[in-house]
Amino acid sequence: MSDSHARPDTLDDWLSRQLAAHPTEIELGLTRVAKVADALDVRRPAAQSLVIGGTNGKGSCVALASGLIGPRARVGCYTSPHLWRYNERVTIDGQPVSDGALVDAFEAIEAARGDTSLTFFEWGTLAALWLFKRHAVDVAVLEVGLGGRLDAVNIVDADVALVVSIGLDHTDWLGDTREAIGAEKAGIFRRDRAALCGERDRPASLAAQAHAHGARFESIGDDFDITASGDTWQIRAGDWRLDVAAPQAVYADNLAASVVAVRRLGFDITADDVARSALAQQRLPGRREWQATRPAIVYDVGHNAAAIELLAQDLADRAFDAVHLVIGMLADKPVEAISARLAEQVDCWYPVDLSEVTPRGLTAEALAGRLGLDSGRPIYGSPAAGLAAARASAGAADCVVVCGSFYTVAQLRDPKHE
Repeated sequence: MSDSHARPDTLDDWLSRQLAAHPTEIELGLTRVAKVADALDVRRPAAQSLVIGGTNGKGSCVALASGLIGPRARVGCYTSPHLWRYNERVTIDGQPVSDGALVDAFEAIEAARGDTSLTFFEWGTLAALWLFKRHAVDVAVLEVGLGGRLDAVNIVDADVALVVSIGLDHTDWLGDTREAIGAEKAGIFRRDRAALCGERDRPASLAAQAHAHGARFESIGDDFDITASGDTWQIRAGDWRLDVAAPQAVYADNLAASVVAVRRLGFDITADDVARSALAQQRLPGRREWQATRPAIVYDVGHNAAAIELLAQDLADRAFDAVHLVIGMLADKPVEAISARLAEQVDCWYPVDLSEVTPRGLTAEALAGRLGLDSGRPIYGSPAAGLAAARASAGAADCVVVCGSFYTVAQLRDPKHE
């Protein structure tokens, strides 16, 4: 941030300056952020820290874990990206922090960083850690942004680390195989501390790296598990068992992994705790979020093949006369693979333009080409135009899907809807 400019006053001013100050949006590595964190003394932001990484399901597990811990301890959660307001990234006891609190954090970082340049994500990570320490949270639940080993969140030594899933995403940064990506994500594991994996079909590199780090590795299907019997789920870990009523719209494996992670922090878990945490996770907007309208509508921020696989399964399990897909995507995402997986479920495609929303966004024309759509099919200059067309065409027994990116969902899902 150049000293030749006046100090920003508002949160928007700070965020705009951060975006413009660093030469690249993503620059993995811990040297810069660790130096500033040490100056701020925030590398241990709470008495205990739970770090959650993975390709998909991280946000859901943050919500589940915080819901499990919440009544017993003060919880700070750090997630990214946000849908509507930057403040969503940093919550304390379930409430987003204020603009003023974030400005205070950014001013502290500015005073401490000297001539060290920080990325937008590094600024946000340091702000979250500073606020958690300042407000004396008992447990910090931190979502890894990208990968694990070189992500800014990894400056915190996790008391418990959880890798939720391993899929092909951010391959330019993490490698183009699940083995390579698994090794990167295992970088959040620490010696003599719990290192959990919620992925059944996990690459061997994850356990190998955990053992190399000297971490206590536990994986779903081996060391803990969840099984269904009618409307009851049983979670087990070693000799411990818990029967819970099967919650709606909660992925069972994510729930099991979150429960075991919180137990490894030293908290007892009851069926009532699970029910409450499931409600917290269900309130997350845009994560295969179904609205019971006619036509039905589902919002899904999923933007990689593994996430879209779950959406496709969800659509296949439901009976609709037709499925209308409003999709906008970023240029570096696997559009072709997503198109191939959804082709069987989708009857009508509505490619929308994200190039005016973010520089990384595809134009509607480029997206339609990568989706393999005929050149004569309609394209839409904005997400709003695509959704309007889908709603106008859909019948009462149809479904409208809004997906492909956080940006697409943020443009179309009303933040007032709860």
